[in-house]
Amino acid sequence: MLYSTTTPEQKRLKLRELLNSGTIAQFPGAFNPLSARLIEEKGFPGVYISGAVLANDLGLPDIGLTTLTEVATRAGQIARMTELPCLVDADTGFGEPMNVARTIQELENAGLAGCHIEDQFNPKRCGHLDGKNVVDVDTAAKRIRAAADARRDPNFLIMARTDIRAVDGIEAAQERAKALVDAGADAIFPEAMKDLSEFQAIRDAVDVPILANMTEFGKSELFTVEQLQGVGVNMVIYPVTLLRIAMGAAERTLETIKATGTQEAQVENMLTRARLYDLVDYEAYNHFDTSVFNFQIPGLSR
Repeated sequence: MLYSTTTPEQKRLKLRELLNSGTIAQFPGAFNPLSARLIEEKGFPGVYISGAVLANDLGLPDIGLTTLTEVATRAGQIARMTELPCLVDADTGFGEPMNVARTIQELENAGLAGCHIEDQFNPKRCGHLDGKNVVDVDTAAKRIRAAADARRDPNFLIMARTDIRAVDGIEAAQERAKALVDAGADAIFPEAMKDLSEFQAIRDAVDVPILANMTEFGKSELFTVEQLQGVGVNMVIYPVTLLRIAMGAAERTLETIKATGTQEAQVENMLTRARLYDLVDYEAYNHFDTSVFNFQIPGLSR
């Protein structure tokens, strides 16, 4: 009932355990707090919170328009609704090193288990678009160093994302990954890898956990967890998958209503009212105070 009973500190420890377990952890992307609860119920070990999703949910493109306050607030709303650790996209850290330091502490305050900070110019662009620009290695390292120095909980995960592969190639990505680890990164997110051999190249370059981004319509093929684990990937994210499938269903339903004058043909594809009530735990609220909450939970068929 209400929010998670697992503390942020416990979630951060859990994330560390997952990344060091020797197996690969799948983190689907939540597009709202309720979807995070669904991810947990389906047995996944963690939740990813995409910067693209947070921007798109506001009707904005993923080009660095969202603010720290918007990201920390929404990410905190998602994180508090699940017992799972949540990793959030912190873009370029929202400014210079001092801004990056504040970003880390705001995300700690919001209950996140960790974040990743990238080496693009600010404003950034989606990692799977062409024409990206990255900062020099010293600037990238300063961001990560500021993040690592600013955290108050040593278990808050600082992940460094590098987009340099698309600009200067895989060898540059290997060197950048090493430099970011030296600067204090706990894990590496190599963006827009072309194939499995490139993930293996990053694995060979660093000793920290690495993440694979399996986003649809991007630069990377949609590899299976078995394929990714085979080249040493520790964590895989599906950042926009749930938002895309939900918005696709919403679009089809609106088209049905417009064309036929009723949603009847789409009802069979909907989450039932009973299932929705189950996800938001109506029954627990009912038991908490029957003098206030005394409604009946409908049957599963409705």
